[in-house]
Amino acid sequence: MTVAIHVERLSKTFKRYQPRRYRTLKESLINGEMFERRLSERVEAVKDLSFSVAPGETFGIIGRNGAGKSTLLKLLCGILKPTSGHIAVNGRVAALLSLGVGFHEQMSGRDNVFLNGLVLGLSPREVRARFDDIVTFAELEEFINAPVWTYSTGMRMRLAFSVAINVDPDILIIDEVLAVGDIAFTEKCLARMREFQARGKTMVLVTHEIASLTEWCRRALWLDQGRARVMGAPADVAQAYLSECSEAASISAIDAVA
Repeated sequence: MTVAIHVERLSKTFKRYQPRRYRTLKESLINGEMFERRLSERVEAVKDLSFSVAPGETFGIIGRNGAGKSTLLKLLCGILKPTSGHIAVNGRVAALLSLGVGFHEQMSGRDNVFLNGLVLGLSPREVRARFDDIVTFAELEEFINAPVWTYSTGMRMRLAFSVAINVDPDILIIDEVLAVGDIAFTEKCLARMREFQARGKTMVLVTHEIASLTEWCRRALWLDQGRARVMGAPADVAQAYLSECSEAASISAIDAVA
């Protein structure tokens, strides 16, 4: 069976270094170790993870901060390379990750639209054909020629979402960036996401909101310290996650009193 995303035994390890300490600059130059760093530890952000996402499915990912969610999404988008394991992604991918990822600060909004459109696989003619729709949806007609560094957080989100949705990807990956928008624009984004979903497109949604997980997703994954803790129906995953969080909060309260 064809899948939109297939992840098999995926792992990603980061290396942390600490600089060497020297008594004097002369000593470090003589030893030729001025720019040498010492490996302090290896951090496994994603550990032996396997799952598949079917075409047209909305797949949710939940977990605490530092659980490896953003690392996983960057692996799916090809921004990071796996340490081990395999990823297969079938179709054009557009992603809304950390705000500003993919934007060049010194370039105008107009130039960033063209740059991102080309990166996502559109031809220059296709970007030109969709340009007005992108700008209109983002409500940035007055600011599209200004450099992106002058944009507010909300303006960046509006432009990023508009580019991602208007390139008509097969797979849309969202890392909870809609939380920074105003209510009216957020509702417009959600309406476009529902349209995207109704057309049988695939979405991967990272969220901390249980309501969003159960409303939008067909299946969900609870990611805990880089590993799949629970995967299945969103309601079951949410219940397991909330139970763990409640238990951890109770233990913390007891420790604080003690």
